[in-house]
Order: sequence, then structure tokens, then C-alpha cells
Amino acid sequence: MPSEETVSRPRRSWAEAFEVYLHPRVIGMLFLGFSAGLPFLLLFSTLSLWLRDAEVTRTSVGFFAWVGITFSIKVFWAPVIDHLPVPLLTRLLGKRRSWMLVGQLGVIAGLIAIAVINLQAVPAIAEGTGVVTPVSPDRFWVICVALAALLVAFSSATQDVALDAYRIEAAPDDLQGGMAATYQLGYRIGLLAAGAGALYLADFWSWQVSYSVMAALMLVGMVTVFVIREPESSRPAGAIFQEDHVAHYMEGLGDLSERQRRLLGWFYGAVVCPFQDFFQRNGIFAFVILGFISVYRLSDITMGVMANVFYDDMGFTKLDIANVSKTFGIFVSIGGALLGGILVARYGIMMILFLGAVLVALTNLLFAWLATQGPDVWFLAMTISADNLSAGIAGTAFIAYLSSLTNRNFTATQYALFSSLFTLFGKFVAGFSGAIVDAEGYVFFFIYASILGIPAILLVLYLMYHQRHKERLLSASREAVHEQSD
Repeated sequence: MPSEETVSRPRRSWAEAFEVYLHPRVIGMLFLGFSAGLPFLLLFSTLSLWLRDAEVTRTSVGFFAWVGITFSIKVFWAPVIDHLPVPLLTRLLGKRRSWMLVGQLGVIAGLIAIAVINLQAVPAIAEGTGVVTPVSPDRFWVICVALAALLVAFSSATQDVALDAYRIEAAPDDLQGGMAATYQLGYRIGLLAAGAGALYLADFWSWQVSYSVMAALMLVGMVTVFVIREPESSRPAGAIFQEDHVAHYMEGLGDLSERQRRLLGWFYGAVVCPFQDFFQRNGIFAFVILGFISVYRLSDITMGVMANVFYDDMGFTKLDIANVSKTFGIFVSIGGALLGGILVARYGIMMILFLGAVLVALTNLLFAWLATQGPDVWFLAMTISADNLSAGIAGTAFIAYLSSLTNRNFTATQYALFSSLFTLFGKFVAGFSGAIVDAEGYVFFFIYASILGIPAILLVLYLMYHQRHKERLLSASREAVHEQSD
């Protein structure tokens, strides 16, 4: 649950709510968000298009989607990022910045590798016909691209873990809405550069030039790492062995060698304690929180899987989809993210979580309405505007909420757990989207996607009730202490 300071602080004025975007660390998240968003499309839709241009088979292109699993399992190496130093770099930059820099260097290396690998289809003359046909690149080079893409994905996920920890530790709770909003703004600009920008470069020059330029754009994040300061609340790497609970645990391992004791002590402090801490702080209510995290973005994740297919089936042209959904829609979502940051600063996290959950569920009903209309671009623009605005507001509030749940002693590990949880469950449920459309049609599907938002709405209301109950108990306890002191 959000911290006591966040819950009990007085409501800000609108002017004070806007001022969160003037804080230097909030501004810095804009450039770090760009660095986080840039690699994403370069691994998926943009790379898929290059692979098809190079006559790589559709089956092989489909296999490339598996590199995305890396982002859903980052929780497994988050404890390493949370507790181990990077040789030399951690001493110079600190724990969070050094791991961000390592991730960025890995992304650059992977993008450059993709750029220099020869994926060009080789022309061949069919025997006896004289007809020139393209032949798929050698499987060896396709495998090399896959390995380079895996390096980009692993490095990008590593950057995400360190960046999320930095974002939480670098600013107090009342700035987390602004931090989340500028992060989303930068992330979406990165998506725009890696999507439309990369395609323009490939069209005017070549895919090799396009990916080389994208690698150079990662310098934005690297420069930012050197400009920002390490969070004051970030624990030094290696401090885990000085903590009482870890030292006490290691005392019970007296029969083992010192090396074995330190290895088990590190595992206990870095892997077991973050999960133990979360359940100790929240008790049985932790399961309610985890259930809420699992379902909050379920509605829009489910709808998003079939969005482009729906637009195409409705008869919208690719230009319509590109202009309205991929360009105009991104700017609307940016506006929603920034608005969400202001609303969180003024009204608090929980109220905007509720607003976002309601808006996301309602806007899915607009898609059901759109499915009954013809391919009218203005109807499409109106529906996408409402959907992206609500998604931006909900996304900012949700990131701020997840940030408020973490213990700053285990920031990277706990946040990686939360982010992995909601994406894994959402993707699993969304996998049945196509089957539902085939069986029942788009109107039923979008109503179904809207209904999937109801558990999130109900759980937000329950979380709000639980929070107010805690506030009343805390207030009563303070009054009792005050009366006793009198």
C-alpha cells in the first residue's frame, strides 16, 4: 500500500501539481524513458519487417517473438542488479547508474551487431527458366541476428530493472506520479523513433543505416546516466552482508566453508528476503495486492492484442492505421500520461487508479460500438483518442502505485516481481483473444474485454476501503497516545 506520508499529506493545488514536472529528477526520467522505450520495437515489429524484406520465412520471423519472454522473466536476475556491484563502474557511478550503463552498452552492441549482419536476400536464377527469384539468407546469419536480438532484449530488460529501481529511489512518493508520467512520455517518444523513425530511415537509406542510427540514439540514455546523481537512498552494493538478518542467518551455517556461507547468505538476503519482506509488511493482504496487480491492466492488454487486426478487418487502410493509431494515438497517450501525473499529484494514487480502471473498461465499449460502424476515420480517431487517453492516465497511476509498494532495500527485485506478474498473466489471458473473435465476433470480444476490467475496479475500491480503515486506526492510535501524554 502507499506509504503513510503519501496517504496523509494535504492535497496540492493545481499550480503545485503542475510544478512536479519542473523537478530535475522528474525531467531526467524523460531521457531515461526514451532510452528504455527505444529498443522495444527494434526487437519486434520493426525487426519483423526487416526480416520479411530479407525473405526470412514467416515461421522464422514468428520465432523471434520469443525474445520478448526476456522482459517477463527479468525478476530472476533482478537480485543480482539489486545487490552486486559492476567492477570499476559501481565505484565510479554507484549501483543504479552503473547497471543502467551496462544495459545501455549491451543494447548498443546488439543493435550494431544486427546492423552489420548480412540479411540481404540473395538473387538466384531458377534453373531452366531464367527467372530471378530471391533466396532466403543463410540460416547461420538468421541465427546470428536472433542471438544479437537476444542480447538487446536481455540488456534492455537489465536497463529496465536498474532504471525502475532508480526511479523509485531518486524521488519521494509525492513525486512518483510525475516520475512515472515523464518516463512514459520518454518511452513513447522512443517507440515513435524506433517505429516510424526507423522505417523512414530504412526507406530513404537502408536497414543497416536505420539500426546504426538507433544504436547512436542510445547515447541519449548514456549521457543522462552521467548527468544524474545516484539516489541517496540506494544501498551500496555488497551491504547485504552487514545486515542483521543476513548475518544472523549466516551464523546458523557454521558447518559450511566461508565461501559457501557467503553464497547462501547472499541468496537469502537478495532473493528470499525481498519476497519475505513484502509478505511480512502486508500479511495475508499481500495476496489481494498481487491479485490486483495481475488484473489491473488485463482489459487493455487483452484488447490490444487484436487492435491492429480489427482495424484491418474493418477496412481501414494501412495509412489510416499509421496516421491515427501509430502517430496521433501516441501523442494522445502522452497527453494522458502527463495528465495522469498531475492528477496523481493533486488527488493521490488510489483515486486515479480507480479513475483509470473505470475509463479503460468504458473505452473498450467504444470499440464495440466502432465494430458496428463502417471504416470511418473520424470514428476511429475518436475511439483511439479515448482509449489512449485513458490508458495513459491508468498507466501513470499504476506505475506510481507499484513504486509505492516497494521497500527501498529491495527496490529492483520487488518492482521486477510486480511488473513481471501483471505482464505474464495479461499475456496468458490475451492469448485467447483471437479464438474469441473467431467464435463470437468483434462486438462480443470488446464487451468481453470491458468486462475483464470489472475485477480491477472492484479491487481498487477494496484497496481504497482498506487504506481508509488503516488511516482511521492510525488516527485513533495517535489520539490515544496524545491523551495518555496529557
